[in-house]
Amino acid sequence: MEKGETMVYISSVGIGLPKISLSQKDAKQLVAEIFSNHKQKVKRLMPIFNNANISTRQLATHIDWYKKQQSLETRNNVYIEQSINLSLEAIDQCLNNELLKNNIPCEAVDLIVFVSSTGMATPSIDAHLINKRSFREDIVRMPLWGLGCGGGAIGLSRAIEWLKLHPTKTAIVVCAELCSLTFQQKDFSTSNIVGTALFGDGVAATLLVGENSPYKKELPEMKLMAERSSSFIKKETLQIMGWDITNDGFEVIFSKKIPRLVKSIWQQHFQMFLEKINLEITDLHSLVAHPGGRKVLEEMENVVNGQRHLLDNSYDILRNHGNMSSATVLYVLKKYLETSYETMDSHMKQSAILSALGPGFCSELIAMRWTDG
Repeated sequence: MEKGETMVYISSVGIGLPKISLSQKDAKQLVAEIFSNHKQKVKRLMPIFNNANISTRQLATHIDWYKKQQSLETRNNVYIEQSINLSLEAIDQCLNNELLKNNIPCEAVDLIVFVSSTGMATPSIDAHLINKRSFREDIVRMPLWGLGCGGGAIGLSRAIEWLKLHPTKTAIVVCAELCSLTFQQKDFSTSNIVGTALFGDGVAATLLVGENSPYKKELPEMKLMAERSSSFIKKETLQIMGWDITNDGFEVIFSKKIPRLVKSIWQQHFQMFLEKINLEITDLHSLVAHPGGRKVLEEMENVVNGQRHLLDNSYDILRNHGNMSSATVLYVLKKYLETSYETMDSHMKQSAILSALGPGFCSELIAMRWTDG
C-alpha cells in the first residue's frame, strides 16, 4: 500500500444458496435425456462431465423445468424472482455474520454494487433489494452487467476504489448469477454442453468497511485489508467467452483457447502485478481465484509453480458448486476468510491475491493482506 493511502477492509461474506442440488451424474443423465436424438455426439461429449472436477451444483428451479423449451420471457421472470430472494438471503447472512462482533444494520450501508450477467431487469435488482430491506433512500447504487465470470472481482475493485475516496463509509457487493437458466434445450452446440457440465447457480454478498467508518469497531482484531487492484483487458479477444442473445435466451460462448490464455494473458498480468506490489509467489498465503473450470485452475497452478495448496479453496468451491460466474469468487473468498480465522497464528503468511477472468478477455486482480491495524 502506498504511503498515505487509506485502508479498506473485506469484512464478511454471505451466500444465497438455491435449495435444489444436481449431482454431476444426474446432470449427465439429464443431458442424455434432453438430447436423446443425438446419442453419438452425447456419448462423445460425456467425458466433459467426468473430467470437470465437479461433484454437485445448485439450481434455481426444479429439474423438470430444464427438460422443456423455455422462452426468454419465462427464463427472465424466474431470474428476477430468484435473484431477489437469494440476494436477500446473502445480504442477511453477510450483515448478520459470525465474523462480526455485532450485526451491521442495512441502514449502515452507503454503497450497493450489484453484479450479474445471467438475466435482465429495469429497475435493476438492487432497487428491488433496497425496497425489501431497510437500506437508506440516499444509498449510492452501482449496478454492473455483462462482466461474466470476472464480475465478482471487478465489483469488489470498484467498491474498494469508492471506499478509498470515502473512508468513513461502508459498501456491500452482491453477485447474483443463475447460469442454469441460460441452458438451451434446442442448442446442441459443444459450448452449450460444456456450460451444462460446468455451470451452477449462486448468489453472494460481501461487506467492505472504510478505514474511518464507525463500523470498523465491529470487525475482529485481525482484518483482511484490500490493498491494490489491477485491471487488464486484451483486445481482439471478444469471441473468447460471453453470450449470443437470441429469441430463446442467452446462448453461451466458450472458446477452447481459454486455458491457453491463462498461460499467456493471465500469467503476464499476474506477474506484472506481483512486481508492482513487491511480492513473490512464495509470499502468498492463498490465491483466491475464480474457478472457471478444472483446466483453468490447473494452468493457474502451473503459474504459481505447482503450489496447489494456494488454490485449495477454489478447487473445493468448484467441486461443490460448479462455476457460478461472478458469484463464485465470493464463495471462494468466504471459505478463505473462515479457514484463515480457524488456522490463524503469528506465523501465518499475510498476503493473498484475489483473481477472476471474464469476457473481453479480461483479468482482475486484488492484493489483500491480514493486519491488526
